[in-house]
Amino acid sequence: MRTDPTTAPGAGVPLWNIANVLTILRIAMVPVFAVLLLQGGTAMRLAATAVFLAAAVTDKIDGHLARSRGLVTDFGKLADPIADKALVLSALVLLSVQGLLPWWVTVVITVRELGVTLLRFVMVRRSVMAASKGGKLKTVLQVVFITGLLLPWSALLPDPAAQVMQILTWAVVLAAVVVTVVTAVDYLVQAVRLARRGPGRTGP
Repeated sequence: MRTDPTTAPGAGVPLWNIANVLTILRIAMVPVFAVLLLQGGTAMRLAATAVFLAAAVTDKIDGHLARSRGLVTDFGKLADPIADKALVLSALVLLSVQGLLPWWVTVVITVRELGVTLLRFVMVRRSVMAASKGGKLKTVLQVVFITGLLLPWSALLPDPAAQVMQILTWAVVLAAVVVTVVTAVDYLVQAVRLARRGPGRTGP
């Protein structure tokens, strides 16, 4: 019997399913976002913000579709986190390049994201480190403050309101940094405990 080339080996799930297509689309949005942001000007910044938000929304949609419709594939497991990291880290770097975000914030978040990803990869043979609620909160805060920094508030709102939105954005930046560090420590603690416990799985 012939094997369908579009089917993930051993899984019986089509590789080209809607969840994976959305993941690929999200990856393709990253360079589009970068080009728009680098153009400068209010219109291009708004367009870049729209692309960033669209990509962030597809992250939730493709994950839900994959789980609810049984479309989880090895490709999706690999590509989804790559798409997430590419989107957020490219936004942070570009914001820092343009002087809109201190480099230390970008460095802290980048080290955390890559470090935790590596940690989970190293630990996968011993146990599966489930995503924590803190990690999900961290992602939400990152998306919110990146959006806040991308939006040209002074061009959209009168001075008092624009200044308030800028202050709120920086409050979210600081909150995101705190949660980023705290969740990194939490993952390290998890890794130590799991290493002592031996092979197995974490709780939900």
